[in-house]
Amino acid sequence: MKKKTAGIHHITAIVGHPQENVDFYAGVLGLRLVKQTVNFDDPGTYHLYFGNGGGQPGTIITFFPWVGAYQGQIGDGQVGVTSYAIPVGSMPFWVNRLASHSILFKKAMRFGEQVLQFDDPHGLHLELVEREGGDVNSWTSGGVTPDVAIKGFAGATLFSTQPQATIRTLTEVMGLTQVAEEGDYVRFASSASIGNTVDVKMVTGVVGTMGVGTVHHIAWRATDDEDHSEWQEHVASLGEQVTEIKDRQYFNAIYFREAGDILFEIATDPPGFAHDESLETMGEQLMLPAQYEQSRSRIEDRLIPITVPKGE
Repeated sequence: MKKKTAGIHHITAIVGHPQENVDFYAGVLGLRLVKQTVNFDDPGTYHLYFGNGGGQPGTIITFFPWVGAYQGQIGDGQVGVTSYAIPVGSMPFWVNRLASHSILFKKAMRFGEQVLQFDDPHGLHLELVEREGGDVNSWTSGGVTPDVAIKGFAGATLFSTQPQATIRTLTEVMGLTQVAEEGDYVRFASSASIGNTVDVKMVTGVVGTMGVGTVHHIAWRATDDEDHSEWQEHVASLGEQVTEIKDRQYFNAIYFREAGDILFEIATDPPGFAHDESLETMGEQLMLPAQYEQSRSRIEDRLIPITVPKGE
């Protein structure tokens, strides 16, 4: 059975104070907070999802805010850099916007593209790159209008403890295709118009430590539940230790840690984020899965209140 993922579904990271997280990703980057919920394994912790106006797969970055937790170290065994796609011609806007918010950045070239590199308030490495692919993001927030708005992921850079093993996983398990090689990086591509490029850093360094400012896992797309079950069989047949299917309310998920020590998830595109609240009101209220509704008051008392910027 040969399988090919369409691309990145979401990326999940650990950060610090939730309001700082919201202020940066919604307030500065102009993404939509599409879902406020909790970590299903630790309901005293938020799970915040940011994406485009419709909350489509390939645009979603999610966070576990751990206030007061130790700072992690970005390194091998992690997603090292998360890259966002912006419309062609919008780079000057983003240079000015980052400067106006006193965010340090630098420009670099990789695979013939100019990238704008900077960190979020908790230390995550981010990039912006102009790309033709991907739908226009209709969400308008804080002066970020659709003509310049982040469309979704351009891709991610993987820091692996065993780069060649990670490459085998990307090609033989996930079905990505090698498309370029430059310096210390090899680029792979998938079929989607967004979240469709992954770079592997071929030089190893320090092993990463999990904590604030690091990516917890990267998730790949499955089209539906039937496809997801096939993915579970496929991954297991190739010798990976894959989990049972887990209901994450907005998608189903399976997990495995590839040989380069990066945690991979495969997540279904449906049902999406508008099935328990309307598309128009997504992200405005704390949504809990049924098993936690009876504990809502206790959970809300433990969570730090956040103010969510309104779209325009």
